[in-house]
Amino acid sequence: MSKSIERVRGAAADAGLDIEVRRMGASTRTAEEAAAQCGCEPAQIVKSLVFAGADSGRLFLFLVPGDRRLDDARAAALAGENLTRAEPRRVRDETGFAIGGVAPIGHLSAPTVYADRGLLAHDVVWAAAGAHDAVFSAAPAALIAAAGARLADIASAADKG
Repeated sequence: MSKSIERVRGAAADAGLDIEVRRMGASTRTAEEAAAQCGCEPAQIVKSLVFAGADSGRLFLFLVPGDRRLDDARAAALAGENLTRAEPRRVRDETGFAIGGVAPIGHLSAPTVYADRGLLAHDVVWAAAGAHDAVFSAAPAALIAAAGARLADIASAADKG
């Protein structure tokens, strides 16, 4: 098993979150791929979006339902600065995860985390577990707590891509 997946398992255990990591055998990089693999609705997929502060350079992680977009203006207001997409190499170096497998928990260096309230509309959500084909399910409130995320309204209209 990969070090990234083991780190996710360890972080979950440390937070009291009982998870089972599933390797899907096919990509779960997009919300649509993940939903098809998990047998759920795209809204139940947790997109982990990593941004960098334009001034501070700090990393921010936004957890958004798979059928929604991150509202850039709301995210920037929460961060207190403009945001840019974090460079994939930096994401890997600082979080320990490659884009497409970024988990909400288990980061090498913990970013500031925000979660959209819309995730709470579901009994179960699915999140990346540290690899492009690895996922786990959890109750959204428990996952948000394990991630140390602050709840906010950060999603906007339905995601078109």
